[in-house]
Amino acid sequence: MRVGVDRDRCEDHGQCVFAAPGVFSFDDDENLLYDPAPPPGEAGAVAAAAAACPVRAVLVEGAP
Repeated sequence: MRVGVDRDRCEDHGQCVFAAPGVFSFDDDENLLYDPAPPPGEAGAVAAAAAACPVRAVLVEGAP
């Protein structure tokens, strides 16, 4: 599974962070960070994060 974030769309709402805190987070400057290749056990949380994004900026490829 590969995860990406469309930075042109992302407005830093943080819904992905709440849905998948093992994959998404904010740094000290409130910049979004994420694991582009999370472990398979995070697939459900990543799918929830993509669905929760109000601007559909979370991109997921190869999800099980």
